[in-house]
Amino acid sequence: MATSEIEVTIAELTEFGYLDDARYARVFAEDRRNLDDWGSDRIERVLHERGVDPASIAAALAAVGAEGEHDRALALLRRRFPQPSGDPRDHERALGVLIRKGYDSELAYGAVRAWSAGAA
Repeated sequence: MATSEIEVTIAELTEFGYLDDARYARVFAEDRRNLDDWGSDRIERVLHERGVDPASIAAALAAVGAEGEHDRALALLRRRFPQPSGDPRDHERALGVLIRKGYDSELAYGAVRAWSAGAA
């Protein structure tokens, strides 16, 4: 296939809505949040690795916002660790879960503090 044929094909696919980075980023972010409990940092990193433009990534991530992200992190901790304890190792484990899922470290610390306050 010649370069011009490829360009025409890409233009047609874009025109008909089959190639839409913004839509892909929105759906990907929503799926990863709902199905895998991923945080924004991990979603952003994967979308960037897949070549999605930064504006589409930012728009997809803005849908939840910081408060929603905190609530999701806290809900994840409550599912994974139903009974918070005062043991520092449990706090480290909880923090590790959030960091691996792709939550921002400051947000993760806040969620762990809120989760552990539920024990008091």
